[in-house]
Amino acid sequence: LMLKAKQKTDIVSKHAIHDKDTGSPEVQAALFSEEIERLAKHLKKHVKDNSSRTGLLKMVAKRKRLLDYLAKESPERHAKVVKQLGLKR
Repeated sequence: LMLKAKQKTDIVSKHAIHDKDTGSPEVQAALFSEEIERLAKHLKKHVKDNSSRTGLLKMVAKRKRLLDYLAKESPERHAKVVKQLGLKR
């Protein structure tokens, strides 16, 4: 269920700020978003998989913390990422 290395590198390269960027809040939020999408799809099929549901909720909370941090540090970057990821905020 995890992201494959190739998918991960594609996401990282799309959202990276510079060449060697792998850990900026933008990249992390993008990776979480992809993972959240996949888990949500999984949970539609496997409704009673509560351990995965717990993991999903933790991921959503973690992404929210990252985006809150980014909003505080750099509102422009935050707005750009939210738009790129198609989030509601």
